[in-house]
Amino acid sequence: MSADLRIEGTCDARFTRVRDTFAENFTTFGETGAALALYLDGHPVVDIWAGHADAARTQPLAHDALVNVYSTTKGITAICAHRLVEQGGLDLDAPVARYWPEFAQAGKGTLPVRHLLSHRAGLAAVRRPLQPDDLYDWHTMSAALAEQEPWWEPGTRHGYHALTYGWLVGEVIRRITGKTVGTYFREEIAGPLGIDFHIGLSRAVEARVVDLIPPPPPSEEQMTLFTEILKDLDSMLAKAFINPPLAPDSVNTSQWRRAEIPAANGHTNARALARLYGVLANGGTLDGFHLLSQASIDRALEEQSDGPDAVLPLYTRFGLGFMRSTPQEPMGPNPRTFGHGGMGGSMAFADPEAKLGFGYTMNEMHMGLWLIDPRAVALIDAVYASLT
Repeated sequence: MSADLRIEGTCDARFTRVRDTFAENFTTFGETGAALALYLDGHPVVDIWAGHADAARTQPLAHDALVNVYSTTKGITAICAHRLVEQGGLDLDAPVARYWPEFAQAGKGTLPVRHLLSHRAGLAAVRRPLQPDDLYDWHTMSAALAEQEPWWEPGTRHGYHALTYGWLVGEVIRRITGKTVGTYFREEIAGPLGIDFHIGLSRAVEARVVDLIPPPPPSEEQMTLFTEILKDLDSMLAKAFINPPLAPDSVNTSQWRRAEIPAANGHTNARALARLYGVLANGGTLDGFHLLSQASIDRALEEQSDGPDAVLPLYTRFGLGFMRSTPQEPMGPNPRTFGHGGMGGSMAFADPEAKLGFGYTMNEMHMGLWLIDPRAVALIDAVYASLT
């Protein structure tokens, strides 16, 4: 641990080992700026942050700094869908076309909503070439997916819908509520619960966002997601991530931050993630606000997909919108843990057995062929060692 590293925030004495591991990550993994938070039994027990907000390491990371968390956003979109299910507005087994009639094109008239949430729809990518600005146009992307023929017979395989997940699930939410995912989440969940998580930023909120720092170039022998993509730019894997084209520095622009891309451009911090997943780990109610019933939470984590992924060169396992632990990459030792990680390193999950909510965010991206960043793995291990 660097002698001049200053860790801010609070940490219950029971989790001193977690604080120490958090500090060690700055030396072991070259962390630039990071935050970690835990909720246990509905109460915050760890809320720490350290390091710098910039690559030059001249500005300290602020307590209320926000960072793009990429696919950790998918869990928030899933929560919105499950709230609509609980309220009777959405039927997971109904055809998507019931809510979104245009979706019935290309033989998709009977495709059920649950396939969208479990990455089984066969719509992981758009085949026809798209333009860079299409990424920020909701109607262009939803129309392209409505027209798209599935890459495989829906329900027969699962493959990670890296970007399309957000428009697919999000358009169903929009058709039912008349609100975008970002607006629905802000008004129905984030506001009442005090969750500092945003999909589509206002100018005032954008001022608190710190830039993501690109990962270091991989070594010649190192395998990463993008080395796999570059092997075949016409593959489904490549189109899933770079159609529309996305320049690496786009995520640090106002255009990206103000758009709503609810599979990938949520902005938040560890404190907000731990609070939200802490609610889900404790029966779905906190401070008098009902988020989801226990029955809804149980349904959300029911296994839908398990095995080799049809898109990613990885083994993946999904419930209805959430990642589940795999033998290769467990989210702790308990079998009912569920959550979502994001490209570059962010991680959030709920453990109903331990009644634990976990949130980790960082501004320096790391890349590899894994679902849970090694920095988060070290922290998760330390958390459970502290609970024993």
